[in-house]
Formats: sequence, structure tokens, C-alpha cells
Amino acid sequence: MSIKFLSVRTNCLFTLVLVTATFAGACVQQSDNRASEPGTNETANANTIVNTNVNVSNSVAPQTETASTAALNTPVTMPVLDAVLTDESFINEAKTSLQITDEQMQKLAAASRNAVLNLNQAGSSDDNRSTKSSVENAKTQIYEAIGQEKGDRLIAMVQQRWAGDGAGEMSANPNSIPTDTRIVVNAPAYRMDIFKEGKLTKSYKIGIGYPEFPLPTGLRKASTIIFNPTWTPPDEPWVKGKVKPGKKVEAGSKLNPLGPIKIPIGLPSLIHGGKSPDRIGTFASHGCVGLTNPQVQDFAMEISNLSSKPMTMQDIKGYEKTKSETKEVKLDAAIPVELRYETIVVEDGKLKIYRDVYERGTNTEENLTRVLETFGVSINNLPAADREKILAGLEMMAMDAEGSPVESHANANTNMTSSNSAKSGKNSNSGDGKVTRKIKGKKELIFEIAELKGKGYPAAVNMK
Repeated sequence: MSIKFLSVRTNCLFTLVLVTATFAGACVQQSDNRASEPGTNETANANTIVNTNVNVSNSVAPQTETASTAALNTPVTMPVLDAVLTDESFINEAKTSLQITDEQMQKLAAASRNAVLNLNQAGSSDDNRSTKSSVENAKTQIYEAIGQEKGDRLIAMVQQRWAGDGAGEMSANPNSIPTDTRIVVNAPAYRMDIFKEGKLTKSYKIGIGYPEFPLPTGLRKASTIIFNPTWTPPDEPWVKGKVKPGKKVEAGSKLNPLGPIKIPIGLPSLIHGGKSPDRIGTFASHGCVGLTNPQVQDFAMEISNLSSKPMTMQDIKGYEKTKSETKEVKLDAAIPVELRYETIVVEDGKLKIYRDVYERGTNTEENLTRVLETFGVSINNLPAADREKILAGLEMMAMDAEGSPVESHANANTNMTSSNSAKSGKNSNSGDGKVTRKIKGKKELIFEIAELKGKGYPAAVNMK
């Protein structure tokens, strides 16, 4: 058995684009006038029934999620809470179900709003920004406002709303290849794929949600392509600079963070343009899939070709010439959008381990074993030297924003069996401790294993 160790290195810096109000909260679909976006009919479902008695699980998220488990594994941060609290139906539901007073709700709203303001004040540095720390901070503040019992129930409600209603069934198998027509997004890989009747036809490198606005997981659907989306900055204290509260920012403007096209995929997310090329492959959005303008134009053309009303690039650019007119194009049938969080992937005969960017504890030996066994390979049967290389790589990709193993900040149920991390409690590869967000090291590790040849998820096709 031969194994070849490869690596992919990047010098990209994850720069937070929150310096101006242009990018503050613009990606999140919000239902009130705090961040209204003309040209979309996508709103929160006021009739959604949420089980507020759900016990919040703190165990490690599995490598592969189903639609039923996606909500419980959704990180709830204060900025996420702020986004959800723009929905009046959610506020009313929470107050009624949990018996939260107006004063308590105002305290929650103020705390979550301050969290967003603090993000803006952070400037352009992504050092030490952590999903896990943000989740723990949110839990503390929510408990202080309404108590632990109601706090856990509120967190469960936010998780359900942020995760969405779903649009079909997700496979329970890791690295599954769709047999139907759908869009697959894997956040840790910064990759989005289009499948047509089970065949991969197009791949895109993407920007993903910031640590405080993690891209959700679960099943969504895309049914409408919106051309020339405008953006109306909300009347909030963080709106400053070149944009004015209530003054519509036209499509095509450099101040419009949505770009020329957006595709709603259900609260809270969009697939949209407006990203500069240096933001692709980085944290770049507020819970959305970010693309450059050329990418989103190509993507719109590709998904229109899945319907009976295909559009050419000439058609798409024709819509964009009339920037003052927002145009909605309905697809014949909604396309499922599968949002995954898979950090261990067998792809085209190779084992890839991606950095655990949202610190969910997925880079464990347990998950590695599960993925390899899906493709008929046992890690215990690998030569000792090769096995140690893989486990060392697994540990390297499990660092948190401070350069320590993710599991060192989790509860006692979190387990990673790599001997080095278990004994020392720290990662010897952590360098100066500011590696996860700046990515001074590696975003992914690649191992070639002979027994995996011809197996796994397909390699990227026609990557944009």
C-alpha cells in the first residue's frame, strides 16, 4: 500500500469586510425595515412550528448531517441572534412560547446589536475570531438575560430558524454523490457544485460566512433568480460613510454588497455576487455563499439551463443593463441546495482533510474512520508511518482560532483520539497561535491512498 502526502498552501489573509455599513448585515435576509431588500419575495415563514422543548446538544457534530440533525448543530452567536430578531414573527413566537417579557427581549436585542457593532469596530483583522468562542459568549449573554432554561429553549428556536425548513432528503453517508439535480455547497472546502441528474457539471470556488455568521447546513432550495437587486441601508447607528439610512443603493453600485444577481435559498441565506476575487476562498459573508460578479452571472446561466427557459450570457447581461429595474426570473422547478459541513472528504481517489473553519469538532479519528470505511479502507490496516502522517494532519486541521485543538474548548463529550492532542492538550503545529483565521499554514491536506483509487466524490469540474 502506497501513500503520498501532498499539501495545498495559501497566503490569503481572511480580512473582515465590515469597515463600512455597506457590508453590515446585507447578506442576511431580514424581514423588517432594518435591512430591507426590494426585489425579493423571500420572507421568513411565520407559520413555522418550532419545538421549543428541544434539548440543546453539546456533543461533537457528526461528519455527515441529515436534515433532521442540521438544526441542532447550528452555531448560535450573538450576530446570528441579531439577524433572527429582525423577524417580528420570530420575536412574537419567542415571547409567547417562552414567556419572555418585553424588557427581556429588549435586553437580548440590545446585546445582539452591540455584538454586530463590535464586529464593525474590529476593523479588518480576523485574528482569533472564533465560532466556538462566539457561541459560548452568546450562551452566557442569553442566560444572563432570560435564565438557562429559557435560554436553552431560545437557542433551540434560533437554531431551527437559522437552519431553515429543508427541501428534501440529505444522504446519511459521508461524501455522498447526488443522484438527482441539485446544488451542493461544502463550506470547509469553499466549494459549490452543480449536479444534473447525478452528474457534476460545474464547480465554483466560493466565499463563506464569517465565524460569527457561519454558513448553515441542511437542505434549502433555489427557485428565483433576482437581477439588479437593490439594497436599502437600515436606520441603524452603524450606517455611516458613503451610504445613508433609507436611501436606496442601486444595483451595480460599488456600495451595493449584493452585486448584480442574488438567488435566495431560504432564511437566512443567499447566493449572490459582489465579492472581489481576493474574498473567494475566504470568510466573506453573513451566512451566505459569496461569488464574484462574473461567477454569479455564470451560475445564474447554469441553473437557468436546468429549467425549460435557459438564459444565455447575453440575456443575463441584458437584464443588468437596466439597473433601475429589478427583475425576478422564476425557475420551472425549485432546485435543491444542499449545504454541507464536511472536513474529511474522499475525492477522486484522494483523502482530503480541510481545516475545521467553524470549530465544530469534525476532524476526529472517529469521523476519519467512518469516511474511510465508507469507501472500503480501514485506517488500522494502513502502514504505521502512513497512519501517523494522516493522524498528524488531522490534528493540524483541527486547530481553533487560537492555534489550540478544537476539543480543548469543548465539553467532556468531545473526543479526539490522536495521541499527541490527547496527551499534551495543545497542538505542536500551532505556530504563533494565529493560524486558523489568517491561514498562514494550510487550508487542506491531501493524501493519496492506493486503495481509494477511482473512489469518492468527484473532483471539481470546469471550476470557476
